[in-house]
Amino acid sequence: MTDPTLDVLAIGAHPDDVELGCGGTLALLARAGRRVGILHLTRGERGTRGGDAERLAEAAAAAAELGAGVEFLDCGDGGLRTGEAEEDALIAVLRRRRPELVLAPAPADRHPDHGRAHALVEAACYYAGLRRRGPGEPHRPAAVFAYMQHDPFPPSFIVDVSTSWEAKRRALAAYRSQLHQPGSERGDPATKIATPEFALAIEGRARHFGLLVGAAYGEPFWSRLPLAVADPLALLPGGVR
Repeated sequence: MTDPTLDVLAIGAHPDDVELGCGGTLALLARAGRRVGILHLTRGERGTRGGDAERLAEAAAAAAELGAGVEFLDCGDGGLRTGEAEEDALIAVLRRRRPELVLAPAPADRHPDHGRAHALVEAACYYAGLRRRGPGEPHRPAAVFAYMQHDPFPPSFIVDVSTSWEAKRRALAAYRSQLHQPGSERGDPATKIATPEFALAIEGRARHFGLLVGAAYGEPFWSRLPLAVADPLALLPGGVR
């Protein structure tokens, strides 16, 4: 039996990248009946905190909170590889799951793996449409949109995730080894994302981008190409004017 196809595949370099960057959007789409999936390009095996088994379990729990399935590739944490073998592995997933939309890291970010992941995703999404590039029926996603991680960028659009924010919050809470959990100190080495300030920054950023579109919470995205608009009135922001 083959795996079901997807409408949306969100790809991250490490477990928790997708949930931090576009977890609210995935939960929103899943609630609307869209078939959504998450693909982690590594297991985060070189991370400062948490072991392999723990991180795999956290990723599964987080994906369940968002209504998404989850898969992993082995592209090498802390030096993410972007060669032909990694492209072929990602192409195989794209051809098997056949998403129309791919969500990916931005072209450049504080963590070098994130920028490398973007380059790998962009290349694989294009090559997946070439009939003579490897086995399987060709499939090229219609679009690749980038979600925001550490470094800011001028967004091409912002998704109102007010109604799915609690699902995103629960997904992030599943990453007990990585992110700050109030009242639950583990004694692990300190990292930037495990601080209370980082948790506040994630919510603050979402509130900032939500404010720009008249929403409580928003998630920003970047598109390399212009977006087609059928009805300009549908783009009008809500909220107080």
